[in-house]
Amino acid sequence: MAAKTKALGEDIWKRTDKINAELFAMTYGSLVVQLVKDYEDYGAVNEQLDKMGYNMGTRLVEDFLARTAIGRCQDFREVGETLAKVGFKAFLNIVPNISHNPNPDLREFALTFDENPLAEFVELPDDAYGTPASETDGTPASEGLWFSNVLCGVIRGALEMLQYQVTARFVSDTLRGDDTTEMRVQLVKLIQEEVPRGDD
Repeated sequence: MAAKTKALGEDIWKRTDKINAELFAMTYGSLVVQLVKDYEDYGAVNEQLDKMGYNMGTRLVEDFLARTAIGRCQDFREVGETLAKVGFKAFLNIVPNISHNPNPDLREFALTFDENPLAEFVELPDDAYGTPASETDGTPASEGLWFSNVLCGVIRGALEMLQYQVTARFVSDTLRGDDTTEMRVQLVKLIQEEVPRGDD
C-alpha cells in the first residue's frame, strides 16, 4: 500500500504544471512580512495564516480528488499516509516523514519535514521564536511566529471537506532553532453528513 501511494504521488507530480520554486517561496515570504507589519502580533499572524490555509484547503481538495481518483480512506492512518505521500508530493514536491501515535485511542500522526519550500531564504528575527511566561514581571508567554502555519490551515480545510475534523499545529521548526520541523495532526471527530429535511 505504502509503495503504491508513494508512486501515485510521484506520477501526479510529473503531470502537474510547475511554477518557479524560488518565486513561490519569495511570494509567500512577502505575504508573511506584510501580515507581521499589519498585525504587529505573531499570534494574530499565525491565526491569519491558518485561516488563509483553511480557505485554500477547502478548494484544493477538489483538485486533489479529481487528479488522483483516490477512493475513501479506510482509517485515519491511511489518511495520514495519503496526505504525506500524495498530497504534499502533488502540490509541493516534498514527502514529509510520517509517524503515527502508538496509542490507538489517540488518532494522531506527526509529519516531519526534511525540507520546507515555504521557508527557503527565511531568517526569523529573534523576537519571533516565542517566549515563556515571566514570573518576575508577569509578562505572558508568546507562542512566536509559526512561519509555515498556512500548511496547518490547508490540512484542516481539506480534511474537513472529507468529513474529518482535525487539529493541526507545528510543534517545532528549524527556523526557530529546533532540530526538526514537525507538525502534529490529530483527529477530533468524524463529521456526519446531514441530509437536509425533506431530502430523504
